[in-house]
Amino acid sequence: MQTFPLESISVKEAMLKQFRLVDCITNVFPGNEMLTRGDLGVVPGLNKPETTKNVERVIADFFKAEDCMLVRGSGTMAIRYALYKAVKPGGTLLIHDAPIYPTTKVTLDMFNIGVVKVDFNDQDKLRSLLKKEKIDGALVQLTRQKPNDRYDSQEVIKLMKELQPRLPIVTDDNYAVMKIPKIGVEMGANLSCFSTFKLLGPEGIGCIVGEKELISELKKDNYSGGLQVQGHEALDVLRGLTYAPVSLAISAETTQDICDDLNQNAVKGVKRAMIANAQSKVLLIELNDPIAKEVLKEARQLGAAPYPVGAESKYEIVPMFYRVSHTFLESDPSLEDRMIRINPMRSGPETVKRLLSEAIQNVIKDKGKSRNE
Repeated sequence: MQTFPLESISVKEAMLKQFRLVDCITNVFPGNEMLTRGDLGVVPGLNKPETTKNVERVIADFFKAEDCMLVRGSGTMAIRYALYKAVKPGGTLLIHDAPIYPTTKVTLDMFNIGVVKVDFNDQDKLRSLLKKEKIDGALVQLTRQKPNDRYDSQEVIKLMKELQPRLPIVTDDNYAVMKIPKIGVEMGANLSCFSTFKLLGPEGIGCIVGEKELISELKKDNYSGGLQVQGHEALDVLRGLTYAPVSLAISAETTQDICDDLNQNAVKGVKRAMIANAQSKVLLIELNDPIAKEVLKEARQLGAAPYPVGAESKYEIVPMFYRVSHTFLESDPSLEDRMIRINPMRSGPETVKRLLSEAIQNVIKDKGKSRNE
């Protein structure tokens, strides 16, 4: 299996993103307001906290977009709102020919949105479809949905706009924001959607960035007081976004270092290692023996996290050893017994290699004892 992971920005490039975001903050907030917890409630004439409005302005400025909206319900609800407004219930959506992310499928079913699938890896097929079919909208997921995905999202968006200029394009930017040079709206999409919880932010807050006309309509629909993101939550989003790029860049470099070491036989029992976006950028470790499930159980006892909280959230510090994603398993079910997924999170290469080595050797010893008894 060959994978084509997204190219991560360097630590230096991540630093520049952090610096630019802080510069955007200073252009909107007086310094004393960044030392508060913000305001609450539905401000008359604004229908949301002033702090939330200002944070949305900072995020829009940072991504060079017309507008921004923070929503409850994380990335799932951000995508749901975006598709509701950009495509409309009952419409037809163009998507990549790959397993649909489960929560996105619920949204499509909820709004009775039909799908037209085409392989984004094949520009000729995409071009042919866009020339002959009229569709209501498109959804482009920036991270990989299948192990062999290799399409360039910017080229896909460019081709869509070239052949159908009025086509609303929504991008699912989850697991990509602050990791790669540009998000969807910076590539030409109408709306970008992502979870801020995956960016060291608070639980349950999603973000939509992009075209003012569409977001203004969403803000009018989102009028209930209970749906508003409060000032302190919005400030926590901003704080998370500030620290996320450097943290994620360090993790990306660590992932590459571990991959190189494992492919140089640094850990006995590992057949090969590769890097993939599944969905976040992780190590895929193929083992010599079909002991993946046992290794995961042993790794948990040794100190590795066994499952995600928010996929790179502020709670995820120790390395995570877990199963291969459902979308990858759909492409090859046999991976379940011989492959594991590792995200180093905030750990270094030596910690990951030690945990992996100890877990494999402990499982092999236990199996040897069982055979001898």
